[in-house]
Amino acid sequence: MIALGCDHGGYELMQEVIAYLEEKKIPYKNFGTDSKASCDYPVFGKNVAMAVANKECEFGILICGTGIGISMAANKVAGVRAALCHDCFSAEATRQHNNANVLCMGGRVVGPGLALKIVEIFLKTEFSNDDRHIRRISMLEN
Repeated sequence: MIALGCDHGGYELMQEVIAYLEEKKIPYKNFGTDSKASCDYPVFGKNVAMAVANKECEFGILICGTGIGISMAANKVAGVRAALCHDCFSAEATRQHNNANVLCMGGRVVGPGLALKIVEIFLKTEFSNDDRHIRRISMLEN
């Protein structure tokens, strides 16, 4: 189950992500927003992060205008490792090395074609389970 959330700046790109998930038959829970009307990204970032931290959802995808603010909001929640990714390498590396559990993107930064490739890579890439990465992740959480 994937937790989804966006603000008005990420709404259009999130519609592309939803279509992708539906096409691939990947279950998701949409925490909003449901329009392009101005709204506050911290609300959606926190709601998605809580769903991931509470294990209601395995991963989260968050989108705001730049991806920066919503990633900051998500990273305030213990147990969440939200990564801002605007390229495929970062999406793969953050899963392999950081075991990131929330993908953040900017709807005004990355186009839909690239964004969907980033989503695909993020969701398919496994954590390496290397001792050095486990050690470093534990340093983030303590």
